[in-house]
Amino acid sequence: MTTFGFQIPNFSQDVPDDQLFENVATLAVAAETSGFASVWVMDHFFQLPPLGGPDQPMLEGYTLLSALAARTERVELGTLVTGVTYRNPALVAKMVTTLDVISRGRAVCGLGAAWYDIEHDALGFAFPPAGERLDRLEEAVQICRAMFTTDHANFSGRYYSITDARNLPRPIRSDGIPIMIGGSGERRTLKLVAQYADRANISGSPATVRRLLDVLHRHCADVGRDPAEIRLTWLGTLMLTNSSAETGGTRAMIEAGAGAETDERFIIGNDSEAAERVAELIEAGVDDVIVNMPFAGPDIVRRVGGLFTNHFA
Repeated sequence: MTTFGFQIPNFSQDVPDDQLFENVATLAVAAETSGFASVWVMDHFFQLPPLGGPDQPMLEGYTLLSALAARTERVELGTLVTGVTYRNPALVAKMVTTLDVISRGRAVCGLGAAWYDIEHDALGFAFPPAGERLDRLEEAVQICRAMFTTDHANFSGRYYSITDARNLPRPIRSDGIPIMIGGSGERRTLKLVAQYADRANISGSPATVRRLLDVLHRHCADVGRDPAEIRLTWLGTLMLTNSSAETGGTRAMIEAGAGAETDERFIIGNDSEAAERVAELIEAGVDDVIVNMPFAGPDIVRRVGGLFTNHFA
């Protein structure tokens, strides 16, 4: 069954600082009540360049998710995704478990190799080469899995280790908290998904999705994993229009700035055009379609939730 998620990457939307959380909470509740199955936030400390960069407000992800857990009742909650360089992975496991307890079993542990060098440099986080970050990601996933599923977890790696680690209270679900790895790297990242993860998060056009899914299936065959055990999630920006003419104009504007990446990162269209694009992603093999709408208010969120529910329920 296909599900739909809503990512909130832009917190301010021109509201004052003392209203930032209420703005985000309103969007999350609108997503939940309109049929979205999950709500996600970025795990960054600086805003990303396309949304204004470091001078724009950015809330810490896990603190925010814990507050959203108290405002929502049904949606899964997670970061999309946590950079492995930001925190010790045992601390991440504890934080996600706390979120799981607060939300009564709705946490997802999203992990990735990190990429935003500007915030690393500014805040003093080490930013090792890509190969080392992926090595650290592999160790972090194993530590989180161990702490989610065993009472006395042990792991000894090159970068991280735990000894008789207790994670109390335990995650609410008996099989632990789902782990999602974000990234489309065909050689290492998707191999890590095949080895360790419950979910993969990728982006791209339907053609790209098919190629990456084929790569993932080959990695699963190499490690003896049934690919049906892994849910494929997709993240992109939805720009909903009111007519085909507006769609053309919006696409032209985006292409002028984003070039050939437009079809890889965006869904642009009116209700029927957007639904058609989502249907193509589902046909390509996507299990969970996650969209962000950085400047949308709650009315648009509810419109999109209703659109997805009506077309794909």
